[in-house]
Amino acid sequence: MHKIEILADHMYHKPIDSLTSRELYEVLLHYVKEEAASRPLNSSKKKLYYLSAEFLIGKLLSTNLINLGDYDEVKDLLAEHGQSLNDVEDAEQEPSLGNGGLGRLAACFLDSIASLGITGDGVGLNYHFGLFRQTLDHNEQGTLPDEWLDADTWLEKEEGKSYEVPFAKFTLHSTLYNIDVLGFEKETRNRLRLFDLDSVSSDIIEEGSIQFDKTNVEKNLTLFLYPDDSDRNGNLLRIYQQYFMVSNAAQLIIDEALEKGSNLHDLADFATIQINDTHPTFVIPELIRLLTTRYDFSFEEAVAIARKTVAFTNHTILAEALEKWPMSDIEEVIPDIAAIIRQLDQLVRQEFPGNQKVTVIDDQNRAHMAHIAMHFGYSINGVAKLHTQILKETELNDFYQIYPEKFNNKTNGISFRRWIMSCNPSLARLFDQLIGSSWRHDEDLTGLEKYIYSENVHQNLEHIKEANKEALNVFLDHNQGVTFNPNSIVDVQIKRFHEYKRQQMLALYIIYKYHAIKNGDIPKRPITIIFGGKAAPAYIIAQDIIHLIMTLSDRIKNDPDVSPYLQVIMVKNYNVTAAEHLIPAADISEQISLASKEASGTGNMKFMLNGALTLGTMDGANVEIAERVGQDNIYTFGRSSEGIVNLYATHGYHPQDYYNRPAIKALVDDIVSEDILKLGNPERLNRLYNDIKGKDWFMAMIDIEEFIQTKEKVYQDYEDRKSWLAKVVKNIAQAGYFSSDRTISDYNQDIWHLEEH
Repeated sequence: MHKIEILADHMYHKPIDSLTSRELYEVLLHYVKEEAASRPLNSSKKKLYYLSAEFLIGKLLSTNLINLGDYDEVKDLLAEHGQSLNDVEDAEQEPSLGNGGLGRLAACFLDSIASLGITGDGVGLNYHFGLFRQTLDHNEQGTLPDEWLDADTWLEKEEGKSYEVPFAKFTLHSTLYNIDVLGFEKETRNRLRLFDLDSVSSDIIEEGSIQFDKTNVEKNLTLFLYPDDSDRNGNLLRIYQQYFMVSNAAQLIIDEALEKGSNLHDLADFATIQINDTHPTFVIPELIRLLTTRYDFSFEEAVAIARKTVAFTNHTILAEALEKWPMSDIEEVIPDIAAIIRQLDQLVRQEFPGNQKVTVIDDQNRAHMAHIAMHFGYSINGVAKLHTQILKETELNDFYQIYPEKFNNKTNGISFRRWIMSCNPSLARLFDQLIGSSWRHDEDLTGLEKYIYSENVHQNLEHIKEANKEALNVFLDHNQGVTFNPNSIVDVQIKRFHEYKRQQMLALYIIYKYHAIKNGDIPKRPITIIFGGKAAPAYIIAQDIIHLIMTLSDRIKNDPDVSPYLQVIMVKNYNVTAAEHLIPAADISEQISLASKEASGTGNMKFMLNGALTLGTMDGANVEIAERVGQDNIYTFGRSSEGIVNLYATHGYHPQDYYNRPAIKALVDDIVSEDILKLGNPERLNRLYNDIKGKDWFMAMIDIEEFIQTKEKVYQDYEDRKSWLAKVVKNIAQAGYFSSDRTISDYNQDIWHLEEH
């Protein structure tokens, strides 16, 4: 009798055949937890602590079964009892511990750290609700609380592990929860450590909304991921959250180092702290506070220890994403930390007199988190070659001049366990047949190069893509009652809604295509354009872009001349589960950010691995994808990053110059055409129209004409199936470089210097 059958009988006194999908999920949850707990923790003298505000881990059942090596066995066992593992997976609630690429990257990294046998834990917060659950009503984004903490989850409370976190007005006592992180076919494990407050309560949320009393910190501290910070109370709550996270982390790190024999003077020999973007930067002054107040270190030595222990990953070029907190807010929440930040600022001013660009506190009395991280950490890395180059040459050049030895690049990667073995098992099995299964460990897919022109492989790829499109149709129908033509080209842009990612430019293309079809230019094959992503609640223009897209979708749906040939879908409440359906089904990967603005991207890598071709600007990791596959196997367009950086520096972009071109003017004016205004919200549409026409800060109009030309070529090339599929094979064969295992190996070799087991 299999252990799962025994568990089913023990938990429900029923055979597997009689269990509901939810009951069977809980049985498998307990099975995996028991199997994980039987594996020892990775252990070495020096340990990595990966601090991140987000860990977008997605559903864990399938990837955990894959990493245990049990997936096929469990799937077959359930089938013998008339049960489907896919149905069981549907019953799992998706953890709402992250929002976008930052959190998804952190999740892939944890998987790779464990798979490489590196001793390292993720450390973050146990949010009770995600950013929000997105609704799409009246063609507008709505927001509802996104609760995920069921009675039975992957979380395990660690008894006896609680820390005091001192704020100005009160001291809070934390609770620690762990989620085991399994490596691929490894006999060891790591953990994701998530701190929480037992007093947090959803009873303060206003019914049917994501509004709550931001001043009631004991009840709201870990209630929501990224609480709205458009007012001062929101700013203060963000500081409360960030300090609660890092104070717990720092105390945990010191405790574990002491347990292994550290005297804390040698802390850097026992711990390395990687901070994922600026959110965990308070860990630096917190380490200094703990060492000076609790362990009687001198301020100078505490600073020196931090400088040897903390490393910083920069994820952005956008100034608004580099956090700057008013010192008055920091002083109100954590005055002891504010005092240390002022001391750090004085140190910097003494070391670099007269250089106002590198001070910790600026002339508006704001503390720059990135400046703290760069001065008082030992490594500064970007996440794609172009991104790191831009940081060195422009955005962080003042720091590069001071600390050239600290700067390095670590191009992002993705977990093959999640993004091929789990979400596209048919394609993974095809790889096994063609090149053997060693790729599952070393991510080397270059052996597929010899099949670039293989008709048999092309046919297999066609069949797999067709099946994935059918699966996507089932998902969309179940999720929101929408289906598409499975024989159409599936063209996908899925990412957080932000003007720099230029969903608005793809919307302008949809306007172009609508009128082209209306005028008799019928595409050879139907086209389905799919968007997915959320706009931050305070980001009005991003919400206006969603509204335009959905209004255009309605216009097309209601027009019998156009609807057979073009369909536009906005996926509701886009998350990891939706991505796992969309990415394997996609033919075209839209990576159209304004050059120089996307640090890396990882969606581009996931699409590439799953057989979609990239249509993108030479931005972020698109540049490295192009280098590996060759320009003949990727579709690029748009101004260069150097050109865009120069336009910003010289204020050389004048939107009216582009708006006044007749072809562009017709597209932009259509946003406020009579039929669109009848279907949509005139206030939103007029606001977006005026913003694009008069401001267009992320330059949608500068690239729109070349974008249209390139998209038309992509659709035309799709009809040459032999050539298209040869490009697909080439892309897949070169995708191995973009494995997060390679990224983590690079981090370890160049930054962390940890043992691998």
